Amino acid sequence: MPAAAERVAVDFAGEGEGLEEMSWGMWEIWQAMGRQRNQLPIGGRSPVEPGTTLDDLAAELRYLMERFPSMRTRLRFAPGGRALQQLFSAGQVTLEVYDAPADADPLEVAAAVEERYCSEPFDFAGQWPVRMAAVRQHGRPVQRVTVMHHLVTDGLGGAIMLGQVRARNTEPVGGMQQLEQARWQRSAEGRRQSERALRHFEGVLRSMPAQQLPGPTDPREPRHWGAQFHSAALTAALPAIAARTGTAVPGILLGLFAVGLYRATGISPVVVRPVVNNRFRAVFADVVCMVAQAGVCAVDVAGASAAEAVERAGRGSTTAYRHAYFDPEALDELVERVSIERGEDANIRTYFNNRSTYALPAETGREMDPQELAGELRAASRDTVFHWFAREEAQRERFFVHVDDTPEGGLRFEIRVDTHYVSPAQAEAFAYAMEAAAIEAALGEGAAQEVEGRPPGRPHREWSQRPPPGPSRHRTGSPGERLRRRSSDHTRGPGGSASRRGAAACCGLPHLRAGRPARR
Repeated sequence: MPAAAERVAVDFAGEGEGLEEMSWGMWEIWQAMGRQRNQLPIGGRSPVEPGTTLDDLAAELRYLMERFPSMRTRLRFAPGGRALQQLFSAGQVTLEVYDAPADADPLEVAAAVEERYCSEPFDFAGQWPVRMAAVRQHGRPVQRVTVMHHLVTDGLGGAIMLGQVRARNTEPVGGMQQLEQARWQRSAEGRRQSERALRHFEGVLRSMPAQQLPGPTDPREPRHWGAQFHSAALTAALPAIAARTGTAVPGILLGLFAVGLYRATGISPVVVRPVVNNRFRAVFADVVCMVAQAGVCAVDVAGASAAEAVERAGRGSTTAYRHAYFDPEALDELVERVSIERGEDANIRTYFNNRSTYALPAETGREMDPQELAGELRAASRDTVFHWFAREEAQRERFFVHVDDTPEGGLRFEIRVDTHYVSPAQAEAFAYAMEAAAIEAALGEGAAQEVEGRPPGRPHREWSQRPPPGPSRHRTGSPGERLRRRSSDHTRGPGGSASRRGAAACCGLPHLRAGRPARR
């Protein structure tokens, strides 16, 4: 990677300053960074609009720093190492400039800068939490790279930031910012909120099965694997599932997750920590900071049909979301106490993070002929893709599933497993079991069997007549194209633009222009 050709000093001055405890959302992601031994950088690279100058990009960076308090926040470590948040009202940040040779691909230069920004450790106390660069070619900026550490914001906060940067909003920022959150969390009202949430957690911790995941049935080295799963059939089944069960999309996806994990492992209830953005709380609706936290939900799947499991997950998710705002340190103490009393590890390391913006089509509720729907879902399932993309020693959670939008309007599942808890075959079986459960929940199990002609009692994962889990497969074909187009039309955003989320090398926040998936 070439050295920076220029460094532009950008002065900024914003409102507010002070020193406080970290907010609950900051504490939760700080703990995740420690468990995963990773700073969880967020951001990415994107092309700049023709005519954009270095002064324009410097003004964009200044706007970010001045408008959003989380961008002006560093950590201060108290004696003993406890991390505190410190908000500064003014300072100076650097915009780096890299020159791409005339015969080089500026995308490759931007990718190299992004890789360095993501891999180079942040100095949480001594540096601002954002790194920004411009890539020039022929004397003009052609790419921007922006990377932040995850203490700045969660995924939805990143989307809010993206919208405000585009609009250049100038009205005062609204909602409860990080310093105010920390003060409120110490109040009597804040303590009551956390205590209510922890009572919910305690009920799950004391009643959950001792074994939440299978354990080392097929441990691998490197032990942490990552896969992507795309199913047009699953996405296309969502409207019918919603019509049959009366469950909203987040509850449907959580239910399919639970069915898939149960069918792959045989363990019920499925105990999972769904990541909740908490933006349904009015004081957090428009804030750009870390307020997402992982709640807890136990879904009893044994003996339930796919539709029944979806309904149970829908009810359970509402309770989980309501109790997903709490003191993470107090939760640690609760887990330790319950672990001692039970004589076993009571930590829950199964996570479900639905980052999708999928919305049901307006005509949801219109009945469709089961035979026609079954045929379309069967055709769409021929385009299902499962593939492994990562085998690494980097620390991960035991089982973590992210759901993101695709540019085509569908859904993409990113499945991260610790193979010492979930084997590669079980992870693949989980993915296909989710798809099979979606088809069953859309049609009704009896209708699905009747249409397919498979006898009752045949294993659910064989609905599409797939071989047992084995090497990665990519099944292609055109029969599902009409169904995918229909789903894509329903998931496009305002003005018909496609989803703002996209793939990139380091995890994260939607980029200020392009858009990338966030970890939380």
